[in-house]
Amino acid sequence: MHTATKAGAGVLLTLALSLPLATVARAGPSDYIYNPIVEEGEKEVDLKFGTANARDGTRESALSLGLGFGVNSWWFTEVYVKGNRQTPDGWRFDAIEWENKFQLTETGKYPVDVGLVVEIERPQDRSEGWELRFGPLFQMELTPKVVANVNLLFGRHYNAATPSSMSMDYQWQLKYRWKPEFEVGAQGLGSLGPWREWLPSDQQEHKAGPAVFGKIRLDGRRALNYNAAWLLGHNTNTANNTVRVQVEYEY
Repeated sequence: MHTATKAGAGVLLTLALSLPLATVARAGPSDYIYNPIVEEGEKEVDLKFGTANARDGTRESALSLGLGFGVNSWWFTEVYVKGNRQTPDGWRFDAIEWENKFQLTETGKYPVDVGLVVEIERPQDRSEGWELRFGPLFQMELTPKVVANVNLLFGRHYNAATPSSMSMDYQWQLKYRWKPEFEVGAQGLGSLGPWREWLPSDQQEHKAGPAVFGKIRLDGRRALNYNAAWLLGHNTNTANNTVRVQVEYEY
């Protein structure tokens, strides 16, 4: 099963790298940290919100609502509707996104759990074309209580009005398992620019800060998952402050 999944993932990566060059958007304020674990049969309603205070005084906010399903033990698929607001304008419909996550190793069998995420997004602004985002996901238990995640994400638009090269982003997360209902840790996200030739450090984006997590069991398979973070910009090209929240209803 996992051998077939890896083969399919390789095909997806090959297709992605062969797409024509185009512009790719930077990480949004509601972006979240992916993890490679898939639960078969799990259904979820996923709500994400984020707001970022730029250094020039403007503010960008993003909101998305998704419906997801664990098709089997290695494939989770989800469809999102996304909104965006940039001051002084009001909220507007931003995009529709189809996200697919593939678990490539059995949970806990190896020192590192490995997965792959592939997203296809259709922006409301048709001049942006279609966006493809993909990359490997890694999760490791550093101790029985501490879990680390590191992800590398590549993305670009195609059939867009303004072409450019594929971009490279990163994500990391540390989580201390205090108790299921409340865990603490930290998150970080960044954009490095074109994947073959990174931008100068003052043109990259880097943000990191404290985070909280938790899972509240209801009855049967029903549960509420949440995580939230306050991320501080580490250079002049990154928003001063970003606050992001994600709430998932599993059933």
